[in-house]
Amino acid sequence: MLSPAPMKPHPNDLGPFGQHAPGPLVTRIIQRTRQASLGWAGKRGAFALRKLALRVLAGRPVDTEALGARMRLYPYNNVCEKRILFTPQYFDEPERKVLADAIGPDFVFIDVGANIGGYSLFVAAQAAGKARILAIEPQPEIFERLVYNIRQNDFACIKALDCAVSDKDGEITLFLPEHNRGETSMRIVNSDINGKQLRVMARTLLGLIEEERYDHVDAIKLDVEGAEDLILETFYKTAPQHLWPKLVLMEYSNGRWAIDLPRIMTASGYREMLRTKQNVVWLRD
Repeated sequence: MLSPAPMKPHPNDLGPFGQHAPGPLVTRIIQRTRQASLGWAGKRGAFALRKLALRVLAGRPVDTEALGARMRLYPYNNVCEKRILFTPQYFDEPERKVLADAIGPDFVFIDVGANIGGYSLFVAAQAAGKARILAIEPQPEIFERLVYNIRQNDFACIKALDCAVSDKDGEITLFLPEHNRGETSMRIVNSDINGKQLRVMARTLLGLIEEERYDHVDAIKLDVEGAEDLILETFYKTAPQHLWPKLVLMEYSNGRWAIDLPRIMTASGYREMLRTKQNVVWLRD
């Protein structure tokens, strides 16, 4: 009988890529789940198989290729890693298509809340190493995984920064839910009373762009669990227009925002070009 998986995954393992290749059963499950349809029945079957695979893995990471990149994934207390490993077709496919279609020469992409690098590595793969990508992730454990994944890909023209992004420079508190590290935020966004708190340094978005000496920005993705308004209100008040990105992809957190962020985006010359269940994409013509 299969034993249940532990509550927490193993600590980060930075050993050579390939030493955590999945066994035959998990390999077959990954193949099946990645072929699952987008409908209700397909998702239900994929999630059942995923649950079986997690029991077999018992907390171990998995070395795999997904979204065009090599990654070591820990699919336990991070929903992002779970989705990328088993069902990358469910990982923001319409949003990623918009980004892929926008890639051109000297493409500059900023990934705020990069997690383990799903978006950053996808853009790097699509751009064949010719983009400039800034991946920003404040959680030390997740940042370590991000850097590891970047280093496994020759095309990964990505610079990783271990800080938060906020409306001003300085130290801030992050709230880390125990069940899903991808929901870490400057604001309390769920009722996970067992979550931890972490003090980290924060920078403004404009300050980071100026520090990197970008003369333009093509696209920005923000996944900061309801703090998008803090970041963007300050950015559009202070940044020169030649640094305003053409595309802004963000989690749609309208119930959490303290200000009318769609109004700010519209007033700044953007129009909503895509809305999914979780995200919204703004385009500046």
